[in-house]
Amino acid sequence: MFEIGDRIVYPMHGAGTIENIELKEILGEERKYFIMKMPIGEMKVMIPIDNMEEVGVREIVSKKEMEEVITILEGDKSKMPQNWNRRFRLNMDKIKSGDIHEIAAVVRNLMLLDNEKGLSTGERKMLNDAKQMLISEIVLVYELTVEEVEKLVAESVEFNTELDEEDLEDESKEKEEVLKEK
Repeated sequence: MFEIGDRIVYPMHGAGTIENIELKEILGEERKYFIMKMPIGEMKVMIPIDNMEEVGVREIVSKKEMEEVITILEGDKSKMPQNWNRRFRLNMDKIKSGDIHEIAAVVRNLMLLDNEKGLSTGERKMLNDAKQMLISEIVLVYELTVEEVEKLVAESVEFNTELDEEDLEDESKEKEEVLKEK
């Protein structure tokens, strides 16, 4: 069970820190809720305690696991369905899983696709939502600002599209130094 001060991920919303536990009456039913403060936009989310496992609430990942996530962002685009509707459903399933590795792959693929040919309105919203989920967890894992993480994500995805071999090595060393400092 989680406690006040724990850093958790609420699938489809993102990561945050449990600030409080409150008893609320909603639709005539009293339930306990975790009040989670998110690092982006100072938003607060109420999470019903009695069905946390059902919705897939989990602890944030370790720094080591987050390094794997950054590597995913730096990778090549995965094979995706050409059909917009199928691609959308596949990506939505990955996001709903709450798995940070899957969300990173969705962010990478959609950012690269956007760079190649642009995204539909639905996929652009999906990209923004997935990016916010990813960023919120990276902020908590590395204790960086939202702006620093947004830059890290953008640079990681652009990593393999714009730089030559020598620049790749320099950029990789820079990123490693920034992450080790934190």
